[in-house]
Amino acid sequence: MTTTPPIEAPIVAVTVYPDRARITRRADLRRPPGEHRIRLGPLPLGLLRESLRVGGHGPATVLGVDVVTEVLPRATEGTAAELAQRRREIAAELAELADAEAVEGQRADFLALLTQRAGASYARALAAGEATPGDVAGFTDSVAEQTAAGQARRRELVRRQEEARERLAAVEREIGALAGRQSPDRLAAEVSLRIEPAGGGDGGGDPTGPEPAAEVQLELSYVVQGAGWTSSYDLRLVEETLTLTWFGLVSQRTGEDWPECELLLSTARPATGTELPELEPWYLHQAEPVLRPAQEAAGPVRARVAGAPVPGGGPVSAAAGKARGAGPPPTPVAQPTATLTQGVQAATYRPARPVAVPADGGAHRAVVAVLELAARLDHVTAPVRTPGAHLRATAVNGSEHTLLPGPASVFHGADFVGGTTLPTWAPGEEVEVALGLDDRIRVKRELVRRSDTRATLGSTRRREVEYRISLVNHTPRPARLTVRDQLPVSRGDGITVRELRLDPAPDERAALGELAWHVELPPGDSREIVLGLRVELAKGVELLGWRE
Repeated sequence: MTTTPPIEAPIVAVTVYPDRARITRRADLRRPPGEHRIRLGPLPLGLLRESLRVGGHGPATVLGVDVVTEVLPRATEGTAAELAQRRREIAAELAELADAEAVEGQRADFLALLTQRAGASYARALAAGEATPGDVAGFTDSVAEQTAAGQARRRELVRRQEEARERLAAVEREIGALAGRQSPDRLAAEVSLRIEPAGGGDGGGDPTGPEPAAEVQLELSYVVQGAGWTSSYDLRLVEETLTLTWFGLVSQRTGEDWPECELLLSTARPATGTELPELEPWYLHQAEPVLRPAQEAAGPVRARVAGAPVPGGGPVSAAAGKARGAGPPPTPVAQPTATLTQGVQAATYRPARPVAVPADGGAHRAVVAVLELAARLDHVTAPVRTPGAHLRATAVNGSEHTLLPGPASVFHGADFVGGTTLPTWAPGEEVEVALGLDDRIRVKRELVRRSDTRATLGSTRRREVEYRISLVNHTPRPARLTVRDQLPVSRGDGITVRELRLDPAPDERAALGELAWHVELPPGDSREIVLGLRVELAKGVELLGWRE
């Protein structure tokens, strides 16, 4: 069996999973019939050896594949040494510049001290007639000239220091970019291959001459860690159409750069070992009695109610609102989208254009899909927590894509108004998306009445409060508004909560005192909601958790 020199197999395809990637390399060979040992490399040290596979096309049989370690000089030794030397030189230059600046400072201090002492000396000499005003002027001109020259030298030193620091920062970035590529060793795949003769495997052919060489194409694939992709989105609202652009952000630190090649984004999560789930016995144990604390926390921990406003959105500009009624918007620039292939357990996306991904850990973006979704718009406010009305879009994913969770940038027309987060969004599923604050819907909640009374015998105390919620629609179109508020919930027998006034009556009541009103506000119209309640406290009970 003959062993050939190492052959470089370039990367031709990459399939990126959420937490790893599968690399495909390809090499074209031309070899005479017989058995050969082909070494393909270099390969990254981080590859999963059990994932290595070899295939291809041509009259050949793969007899075996081994992963060998090539002990080589440091691949980036020269570059790393040069960068380290440059860093030392720049550091030495900065030290020299700092010393020069210190010398200039001492020189300036000396001139200032000399001027101070010489002033007194010249004053005495002028009084005694030992010096003339011309002598004084000559001295002051010389000091001023030296001071100006010293200041110019210090400015030049500061400029050179800034340039040196910038060059040092650039060298530091280059050194950081070499991280993960400086391991001296590399792996290689050693493939044992049998090339069949032209006439087949029976030894046919011309016995008087050598067998002609055969062309074989080998494909080597393996899985590496230190790579993955995540989702991000742009949400653009125009009228009642929500345009969703899905981006795949690919990053990797595998130690090898990926050139522009066939790039696939897969939602699968391959594992090196897969086992079927097994159940274990479910035991119940008798709890030991414990001492209860004298007081409990004054309010239950509550999850955010579905559809509640999400903080962090920005204001809707008046220009964007006017643009909605200014006629149909211009046709946006088209973006190429990825081709979808549905598998048994996952989906695979092929971006429309190749993307090069260096091993620098940076995010490189590819467009996965662009969806046009019909949105139902309304506003949600909870002034008991935060003022303002949040614009909400409710849309159904009418595509075949299962959108993965990720951050989303929200735009109203061309205006960026904030960010939100999309959950996993399956086909046919309805999702509420927060689209930022709308300052044209004015919401105000204020305490209009409060009284504390005590019963005749002093056994019961009462606290009565009344709140007024004011709503005003300053938009040019009707607004659907959901107003959320709540009544306190008693967690003890000595505290009783009673409703005094709910005007108008809430449209929804949920557990733990949550209330909701659905209000239709014509343009320029206003409404009020009044909420009154009474809290009765038994004798000796202290109230915790109260808020105005």
